[in-house]
Amino acid sequence: MERTEIDTTVPHPARRYNYWLGGKDNFAADRESGDQLEALFPKVRLGALANRAYLQRATRYLAAEAGVRQFLDIGTGLPTADNTHEVAQSVAPESRVVYVDNDPMVMVHARALLTSTPEGRTAYIEADLNEPGAILANRAVAETLDLSQPVGLMLIAVLHFIRGHGAARPIVRRLVDALPSGSYLCATHATSDFGTPEQQRLYQQLLDEGKSDVWTRTRDEFAALFDGLDLIEPGIVPASEWRPEPGATIPERSDINVWVAVARKP
Repeated sequence: MERTEIDTTVPHPARRYNYWLGGKDNFAADRESGDQLEALFPKVRLGALANRAYLQRATRYLAAEAGVRQFLDIGTGLPTADNTHEVAQSVAPESRVVYVDNDPMVMVHARALLTSTPEGRTAYIEADLNEPGAILANRAVAETLDLSQPVGLMLIAVLHFIRGHGAARPIVRRLVDALPSGSYLCATHATSDFGTPEQQRLYQQLLDEGKSDVWTRTRDEFAALFDGLDLIEPGIVPASEWRPEPGATIPERSDINVWVAVARKP
């Protein structure tokens, strides 16, 4: 049975992200958490916007150039403009998308706002990335996606909520192993690689004190998530540098602090 409670006293990543993007679907605890992180990384909002723009460009690439017509979007976040199915269905109206998030508030909004084209389909699962088997076994996945055909697995700004060195890799592997050849993994991940030593020390202090739920990873740790897959050009880069729109201004890497990549399963 799906959970329906929403604890407004505990910050949630989706609502904090919504706050950084300028949305209104957040609470005081989310804003306080967002402000704490922004005090340490003043350009965190810029990184959030760059991450969102990458999602749209990557989805468009999969639909328009790679011919993908099915998407499993885990860590959906609160709906804003140009969500995964909207971008995919603008290219191919028959595209199908399953959205997954562990916040009841996200699911309420998703069901109300993320409406599919008549030719395509969207479905919504309240589930946790830490339980990939439960996601894959959910009936909505079987009813919406054909796992014998290529799927775009979207893990956007969600893997850094899996704490611990090496903890994200087996989860990603479990999901990728369930998908057929020709599927794609699109992922983004917060990093401290571009922070000053002082910023890195202060961020580790936030983690140790339980004041941050974002477990940053290095480029090498992020790259390990794509082992066995074929990276699509330009490979692993900051969010703003993955196939930017012509004429786009590229911020400094230290202003983004988000690694991204797209890779194909052979």
